[in-house]
Amino acid sequence: MNLEEMKQAVVEALEDVKAIDIRVLDVSQLTSVTSCMIIATGSSNRHTRALADNVQKKLKERGVRIHGVEGAQEGEWVLVDLGDIVVHIMLPSARDYYNLEQLWGAAESRRHGARSGA
Repeated sequence: MNLEEMKQAVVEALEDVKAIDIRVLDVSQLTSVTSCMIIATGSSNRHTRALADNVQKKLKERGVRIHGVEGAQEGEWVLVDLGDIVVHIMLPSARDYYNLEQLWGAAESRRHGARSGA
């Protein structure tokens, strides 16, 4: 599976469970750690965990190795490491506080889906 297919699979997995404000950031020119970050918001700790679980399930089904998952127990900020893609699923308060979009501001950003935070 190439990077574009992986990105699309992650976005679809997030949309399946109603993620809010999905952003895809190309960070390949800014870090050697990963090529892409995908950021999404969940409405509750339970929702962030469900989003992360669905990403893992859908990507495993397509043969993608999950390198690690952090924060699932608390659910405030769940990180799913897929190697070339790192997925950040956050509660609105954590997303506002850490503001990853601004931190990685030089990255090319694309918004996905019609859902937005309220």
